[in-house]
Amino acid sequence: MQIKFRSLSISHKNAPVQIREIISLDDQAIHSILLKLKDFFSLGDALILSTCNRTEVYYSHDLDLSTEIIKLIGLEKGLTDIINYLDYFEIFNDDRPAITHLFRVSMGLEAQVVGDIQISNQVKRAYQASADLDMAGPFLHRLMHTIFFTNKRIVQKTAFRDGAASLSYATIELIESLTSNTYQPRILLIGVGEIGEDVAKNMIHLPEAKVKITNRTFSKAQEIADEMGFEVVPFEDCLEAMKEADVIVSSILRPEPFITKKILKEFEIMSYKLLVDLSVPRSIETSVEDVPGVILYNVDNIRSKASATLERRLEAVPQVEEIINGSIDEFYNWKKEMMVSPTINKLKLTLEQIRQEEIARHLKNLSVEEFAIIDKITKSMMQKVLKVPVVQLRAACKRDQAEEMIEMISDLFDLDKIKSDH
Repeated sequence: MQIKFRSLSISHKNAPVQIREIISLDDQAIHSILLKLKDFFSLGDALILSTCNRTEVYYSHDLDLSTEIIKLIGLEKGLTDIINYLDYFEIFNDDRPAITHLFRVSMGLEAQVVGDIQISNQVKRAYQASADLDMAGPFLHRLMHTIFFTNKRIVQKTAFRDGAASLSYATIELIESLTSNTYQPRILLIGVGEIGEDVAKNMIHLPEAKVKITNRTFSKAQEIADEMGFEVVPFEDCLEAMKEADVIVSSILRPEPFITKKILKEFEIMSYKLLVDLSVPRSIETSVEDVPGVILYNVDNIRSKASATLERRLEAVPQVEEIINGSIDEFYNWKKEMMVSPTINKLKLTLEQIRQEEIARHLKNLSVEEFAIIDKITKSMMQKVLKVPVVQLRAACKRDQAEEMIEMISDLFDLDKIKSDH
């Protein structure tokens, strides 16, 4: 039976967040499941990707192991009712769909925000985790490097990754551009609701910044700060932190503005103070821009920038898909060649063994010169005998008939018997 590349996926496209978070796997769980897949099923190629939007397992095997893998996830997560979640998983049981899905996920075509810049790094980390456990054989190595090369081509040749296409990404990009000349800009994030938390997690794209977080519920701010390595400011000390900050991002729900012109007029603003209002209704008075040195952006300014970027990305999708399809075709041709290579090598070894045995049996008393001539002639004959089956095997690959040709040549030359006898 043929080894196939397969995958199973639970994502934002087929499961709500309350289901995805139950199935979601951390690094330790991924490590544990990879080891079980290696021990239980002798898998040589396996990759597990788990993000806030998806949990996916890719593997090579002659059998569909999706139910067994889902049960392993349940075992790891302590879910006794994992079988109830089976319908949320999308299963890819053939090479082409599974390979295509991994390409599309890795490029960001399947992301909630099309062209998501984070996904390629998440895929690289997933691949590294597999490689560290020797669970990436020649097939997966070649596939992943083809994906990374394709990603590079997409960045270079299309507008698919240009700019920020979500509110939080656009916010980070704005901060980065406006603080580019500031050494270690001091950022204060007020409020870590859904948008605020997303912005906080994307602050990793500002490695030089010194980030502080404040929130009315201190424990929520503490939880995010611990995860991201940021400092927490008690909400009652917010005003003092605002004075020190170069950038203030406000994502706080209040009926009236929280940051006013009156408050800012009391600050001593040395060069500039960037204010970003992500709240609806707005939490920063628009009149704060009357204060010298204050720059204000609100959610509409940023969202229009993100929407324009998203439009450009969507326009680039056909070009991206064309590049991906070209890469998949190239990879598939390599995969087909890989499929027939063991048979070609077995055939070469078999014929060489016969040649050596016959030479040893009949040509014991020849001189060195005579032996060299016969050795050369028999090698040449062997190459000519090999040429036709090798050409036929490679041609069968292109016609997707490699399996039949492998079986025919194996039977004709009794390759399986020869392998078992020696």
